[in-house]
Amino acid sequence: MTRNQAVTSSGKSRDEIAEAYSSPPWWYDIRGFFILTFAYNSTIWNQLRFFGPNFGPRHLEVACGTGTLLELVLKWRRFKKLPRSAVVGIDSAESMLAGARHRFARDPEVEVRHADATQLPFPDASFDTANIANAVHCLPDVEAALRDVRRVLRPGGTMAANVLLYPRGPQPFRAIAERINRWGMRKGILYTPYEAQDIRGRFVAAGFEVVSEAVSGNCYNVLLRRPESPAA
Repeated sequence: MTRNQAVTSSGKSRDEIAEAYSSPPWWYDIRGFFILTFAYNSTIWNQLRFFGPNFGPRHLEVACGTGTLLELVLKWRRFKKLPRSAVVGIDSAESMLAGARHRFARDPEVEVRHADATQLPFPDASFDTANIANAVHCLPDVEAALRDVRRVLRPGGTMAANVLLYPRGPQPFRAIAERINRWGMRKGILYTPYEAQDIRGRFVAAGFEVVSEAVSGNCYNVLLRRPESPAA
């Protein structure tokens, strides 16, 4: 049995994960900051620079949560004077979406919807771009989710995603990250970390082409494309 199989076999169901995200939005944001810093070994600035450029005219934000990161990314894009996008954010946790709906209530360019990433309520080729920020490793059926995101992307459309890896680097930082990950899996907010080559293979198996990839901290950052070919 591989390390991924061992962890996944003890993971929680989709409903249990949604319930685990039933914390108040303010606590979710504070908790997320510490996870980002100590488990992902990343920063908000790194995420802005990674996810910010990948917004087409019609954009899908998968697992948008309370919308905190999405709001920061959109502000970053406006500061950079990048083109505006019509954004749809989806999440399976209603309590998180309550925060996002409040956050974007006066923004006509952002629509927030309750949806399962494995059964997206959109026609084929509905979006030019998609981002999955800090969430691939929270999906209990990652293959089904990736296939459905690919389905709703137009041919040639791109998806940016970051994936939590098993902790790397020196002690004591690796031990801190490992402890946070074990807590996250018990809590139900983390399904499993990955090895970079494992999750890369899952992206390719779902029908994506890898445009660029890099490991930063404990994250695998990858930009993917749905192939242009009509048969793909």
